[in-house]
Amino acid sequence: MHPRLGPGRGLSGQGGPRAAFFILAHPLGLVGGFVDATGGGGWGPVTTPTLLADGRLSPARVVGTVNTAEFIVALAASLGFLIGLGTAGIDLGIVVALLIGGVIAAPLAAWVVRFLNARILGVVVGCFILLLNARLILMAVGAPPAAWWTCYALLVTMSALAISFVVSVVRRDAAAEGETAPAAEQQFHDQRR
Repeated sequence: MHPRLGPGRGLSGQGGPRAAFFILAHPLGLVGGFVDATGGGGWGPVTTPTLLADGRLSPARVVGTVNTAEFIVALAASLGFLIGLGTAGIDLGIVVALLIGGVIAAPLAAWVVRFLNARILGVVVGCFILLLNARLILMAVGAPPAAWWTCYALLVTMSALAISFVVSVVRRDAAAEGETAPAAEQQFHDQRR
């Protein structure tokens, strides 16, 4: 038994859903770290949608968890590159600009994410990642520029449909919860009589 997590909720691989979550986290961290180091980024795009889709953590906890782990992953990757390649290819002007933008945007994003639904945020992040990486995929397959607009139009349409669908599901579920809550409360009061 873990002292803070209670019975059956330890980190040892025993204990139901929480243990399954930790089993998911290990390979996810391995894949996310590999993609981050080999592609110059990708920790967040790999780990955040996966943890959001899992649904066990709120969006704020997912973002906080991913960003905390990302700090260590980025530090390890940076040290590896500095040891292996030195500082010859690093433009400090770009580094400073990225740091300034990140320091300004990160607290704002951390505050905003507290108010977002996990399912909606997961779909929006996934669609955003697809849209951002479509150019790289199209370049890799040698698609002509005319095909790019068609691809982007399809991706935007599919993203809009996916976001609309998940918003309607979340609203439907919220409405169903609202209808069942008074019935459950009435049943509780009936049982007490």
